[in-house]
Amino acid sequence: MSNTNQTEDDELLPYMRFILRRRRDLIGKPTPIVPFADWDFYYTLQKLDWADKAEKTSSLKSVTVPKGFVTDLASIPRALWAILPRQALYTYPAIVHDFLYWFQPCTRDEADEILRLGMAQLGVSSATALAIFQSVRALGGGPWKTNAELRAAGERRILRKFPTDYTTTWSAWKQIPDVFA
Repeated sequence: MSNTNQTEDDELLPYMRFILRRRRDLIGKPTPIVPFADWDFYYTLQKLDWADKAEKTSSLKSVTVPKGFVTDLASIPRALWAILPRQALYTYPAIVHDFLYWFQPCTRDEADEILRLGMAQLGVSSATALAIFQSVRALGGGPWKTNAELRAAGERRILRKFPTDYTTTWSAWKQIPDVFA
């Protein structure tokens, strides 16, 4: 299939990509994400911006997720993927939330509120948004603590080089020190 409108970004994608559609309160163009071979982790090929148009959060009015950020998308248990897939309308705010949980520039409560606001801005159904938000509030303490421990131990999540081999897993790629920003 030939496309005469192919962009430079399209050429960067050596294999499968997912494009998150732009919605009214998200800044910038859609962010392509690429899975590692295990499909448990993905990385962004462009920066991703979020802004709180209603200015309801206490400290963060905007968040910029840099190009190369490694995410697991929506951290939904595999047993629930049939009803709440990791890739859905809430994926964009889930990546912002993952970024906040990894770097912790705000409180956990604020990060969770940004997830809630992002889902509302995208029009995620009230029932779905409530289920995800309540799950994050109830179960997010462990990942918040684990992320702080992994960061303290030296794990990094911003790539400056991307895999070109589609069989590359996140566990293998993160062992290569010169791939990080």
